[in-house]
Amino acid sequence: MNSLDWRFPYASQRMPILARNVVATSQPLAAQAGLRMLLAGGNAVDAALAAAIAATIVEPVANGIGGDAFAIVWDGTRLHGLNGSGRSPAAWSSQRFAGRDVMPSTGWDSVTVPGAVSAWSALSQRFGRLPFAQLFAPAIEYARHGFPVAPIVARQWADQAGALGGNPDFAGAFLPRGAAPTAGDAFAFPEQARTLEEIAESHGESFYRGDLARRMVADAARHGGAMAPEDLASHQPVWVEPLEQRYRSCLVHELPPNGQGLAALVALGILSRLDVARLGVDSADTVHVQIEALKLAFADVYAHVADPAAMRFDSRAFLDPAYLEAQAALIDMRRAHWPGSGMPRDEGTVYLTAADAAGMMVSFIQSNYRGFGSGVVVPETGISLNNRGSGFSLVPGHPNQVAGHKLPFHTIIPGFVTRDGRPVMSFGVMGANMQPQGHVQMLVRFADQGQNVQAAADAPRWKITEDQQSVMVEPDFDPAVLADLESRGHRLIHAPRESTDFGAAQLIHRLEHCYVAASERRRDGQAVGF
Repeated sequence: MNSLDWRFPYASQRMPILARNVVATSQPLAAQAGLRMLLAGGNAVDAALAAAIAATIVEPVANGIGGDAFAIVWDGTRLHGLNGSGRSPAAWSSQRFAGRDVMPSTGWDSVTVPGAVSAWSALSQRFGRLPFAQLFAPAIEYARHGFPVAPIVARQWADQAGALGGNPDFAGAFLPRGAAPTAGDAFAFPEQARTLEEIAESHGESFYRGDLARRMVADAARHGGAMAPEDLASHQPVWVEPLEQRYRSCLVHELPPNGQGLAALVALGILSRLDVARLGVDSADTVHVQIEALKLAFADVYAHVADPAAMRFDSRAFLDPAYLEAQAALIDMRRAHWPGSGMPRDEGTVYLTAADAAGMMVSFIQSNYRGFGSGVVVPETGISLNNRGSGFSLVPGHPNQVAGHKLPFHTIIPGFVTRDGRPVMSFGVMGANMQPQGHVQMLVRFADQGQNVQAAADAPRWKITEDQQSVMVEPDFDPAVLADLESRGHRLIHAPRESTDFGAAQLIHRLEHCYVAASERRRDGQAVGF
């Protein structure tokens, strides 16, 4: 925006940082790891990667060495997209999971090839300035010598301990003395330090074709998993062209499927046909119209988005102006509409963003999927593996039906905004189906209502539930607004203040001479810079 509203009207203990070099993450030690790279002469990609690698250690409740990653990079001239998600083992088939109603969420039959390590390597090779191994120094230090566990991370750790603690490999790795660490406890994991050193020295080669790969395959074989050497050896991250949708003066960019970024673009395309700005900040009309647009978007996305090779329609068909116009006409300002659609649930993701004085900006996200992931921890490595395979469908004929060597539907999405060919904002809101909903809420506040990025992140949020039949709301909404929404037929669930269901945003907005970086109150995070 040319003239931002610099007021901070919402309850928060955070202020944005204005600087020429910035990093914003959901964990302060990860943010500091990125800052160290910038101070050492690195660029925004170096900073983002050091933060991401450190996050696998200091925020293991949301991501790990065995997760996936996606990125959007502004290199100073143009945008580049990277899909660092992995495929299912080639031996998987619908017959393997016959008799089940849903895909497994734990164990080796939920693990797809981890792509994050390959994404780190590809980004560093193409854009990095510092040696790859240097990016690992903070993470290795935290893993070897320990780090103090942050308060919200400690709470999430305890919440997940019960479900995964029965796995002896997980318990031995992440439940010291039989329990989750509490806030302020020191947690060290030297085996992770050795694994990160091996990844750093081999530029990721060991993870896919060396000793670490052999250890993963051997553990899979011991537990009846299907992961084979060829599954890991054949993996490659893919450079992709981001999709885009105009919203007011902004051009919003999301990565194409197998991720759900299309949902945000469809919803914004619908909202661009409506005059949201005149409806007022935080009004019932503003909330209602966003909810309705996103429900329409989700109905499309969860029916059709999958591995691009399995989709029946090109992604751009959903962004056709005539189609968006017809969808916008379906919104009734007086009544809520309840289309049926199932949604994957994702409780663990790390989003971070970095920007440097030379103009490079990075929007980066990585995840093990549900918290710690599958509960599989490869012995003597500290590699906690994703359970992204649980994102597949078992419905016969569905584009996202499980099959071998196939990309699953993905929830994690980095976002980016440009205007007139120039970068404006790198942003993300982690947390399951909250992610596209968060992207839309940030854009409406930024583009329609002129809010600065910290205020946009701090504002109360709503969230359409996984079954798409109710809307969760945070406690800071005006009660009159909530009563109005209920009168239109919205089924509201009043979430407690400590709920983690509403995700967490990190945003960097580029001004003429500096950046504005924000990290919000719903996580332990921090925005730093100089």
